[in-house]
Amino acid sequence: MNATTQMTATQPESATMLTGAEVLMRVLVDQGVEVVFGYPGGAVLPIYDALFQQDRIRHILVRHEQAAVHAAEAYARSTGRVGVVLVTSGPGATNAVTGLLDALMDSVPVVCLSGQVPVPLIGNDAFQEADTTGITRPATKYNYLVKRPEDLAPVVNEAFEIARSGRPGPVLVDLPKNITVGPAPYEPPSGTTRRSYQPRTEPERDAVQRAVAAMKRAKRPLFYVGGGVINAGPQACADLTRLVHMTGFPCTETLMGLGAFPASDRQFIGMLGMHGTYEANLATHDCDVLIALGSRFDDRVTGRVDAFSPHSFKIHADIDPSQINKIIHVDVPVVGDAGRTIAMMIGEWEKDATQPDQTALKTWWARIDAWRGLDCLRFTQDQAPDAIIKPQQAIKRIYELACETGRDTFVSTEVGQHQMWAAQFFKFEKPNRWLTSGGLGTMGYGLPAAVGAQVAHPDALVIDVAGEASTLMNIQELGTIAQYRLPVKIFIINNHYMGMVRQWQELLHGSRYSESYSDALPDFVKLADSFHAKGFRATKLSELDETIRAALTHNGAALIDICVAEGENCFPMIPSGAAHNEMILGPEQEAQGAQITDEGKMLV
Repeated sequence: MNATTQMTATQPESATMLTGAEVLMRVLVDQGVEVVFGYPGGAVLPIYDALFQQDRIRHILVRHEQAAVHAAEAYARSTGRVGVVLVTSGPGATNAVTGLLDALMDSVPVVCLSGQVPVPLIGNDAFQEADTTGITRPATKYNYLVKRPEDLAPVVNEAFEIARSGRPGPVLVDLPKNITVGPAPYEPPSGTTRRSYQPRTEPERDAVQRAVAAMKRAKRPLFYVGGGVINAGPQACADLTRLVHMTGFPCTETLMGLGAFPASDRQFIGMLGMHGTYEANLATHDCDVLIALGSRFDDRVTGRVDAFSPHSFKIHADIDPSQINKIIHVDVPVVGDAGRTIAMMIGEWEKDATQPDQTALKTWWARIDAWRGLDCLRFTQDQAPDAIIKPQQAIKRIYELACETGRDTFVSTEVGQHQMWAAQFFKFEKPNRWLTSGGLGTMGYGLPAAVGAQVAHPDALVIDVAGEASTLMNIQELGTIAQYRLPVKIFIINNHYMGMVRQWQELLHGSRYSESYSDALPDFVKLADSFHAKGFRATKLSELDETIRAALTHNGAALIDICVAEGENCFPMIPSGAAHNEMILGPEQEAQGAQITDEGKMLV
């Protein structure tokens, strides 16, 4: 959606006249903005001049506009606040499109301020002109082109409201240069909201009551939790934990939902989906009541839609009504904020003294524990000192040694095998600590995301778990890390391949490894040194722990090149278009899995 501003409100007599750029600074301060990620250019020089003349807002100079949006996404996701981006016109705006679409897919509140040529030049193919609102319409929740000075402050205030409310998402405001140079009125925000945008946050009690009644009757229930619960805030996650404990039901999470429920809790059965755990996927397939909270049934979770949880009574709670019955037909739809829905579920559960069938629930847990007994993430690492490092071992030890530091830890990832292994082996006890690109699957996300998280949490341990191919997508952000002295730790799981591409080529395309091998990689240690970071490398098992510890305790940025086995695959895996009970298991689990259940079809 987009809007070319044509508001009819007249200029208030009490308004202060400033330059448009100064008005913009005032509005950002009113919105509580402390950090802006951006890159200057001709169309936004008036804004950068206003930034220079104030001391309330910090600017982080990235090296590429895509990185600015990813950094703002991580800032937003790790703090619960709106991330802010400032880019110039033309290529500055088009470079930001990937980040905007990433934020849209993963429901991240971002406001992107883009420069534009002066209004009289729009449509004339002026220097660095682009139809930014047209280009970004499908990549944003809403966008604006400001054509009148009196619309500037109201539009920017409204942009923040839209970005953060309802299902969060990115909003772009396109700012012609004559608007930011010329005079514009400023008034403090009135607190009024956009009348045409009123997302429903309060769920219907009748729907919640029907959902709880079905939960009370369940024999094989399962909570399926997505990122919407994390977006609803820390209290929603605390209430989720309370609800899961009250019911005694098992709980699984999507890739974006990790951390909403503590990973160490006995009732957590792991991530579900394409690379989810054996127990989570089979529980999803076999449950009789599925309670989906803040999730959207994307294809990496559902697998084959007509075989998704085929025997369950389905409850779906989401703040976005367009997601209800979009992919999976459900029996009880609940539209509303996930936090309010969970709180209402707790209230309704406590009102009814009826308890679920404890015998059936005990039997269900015994079945889940049998699946757990497979230990689907088990792998064998040769313990010889000069053994080749398995990627699973590298990530497992990064997690364990990071835990030993006792520091609050935020983890970003790139996209690929290392991302899935990180999701499998890192155990998140709190929300907002896991920063990854889920819906769009954007290579190059992790390094700038680590920048955003470290800026937001300067005293925290920020780790980017990366692949060598993804890292090179935005490697220039090592310059940003150096400029702002950010002590980010970048662990490259280096197998010389685009690992997930190679895995699919092996399993689905006859091992024809077409263009997935990186024949010419940089020396990452020397590259780190050239960017004023500390470079480390581990090439064999005996070097692994020592190298990780040295990097984690280094007082500054560190890049760690961990050379791992090239041909390792990430299991379990549900092939695209397959059902949850059609998992490919690792070689160590296939025979055992066939003994545990005759319902899971083992693909080889």
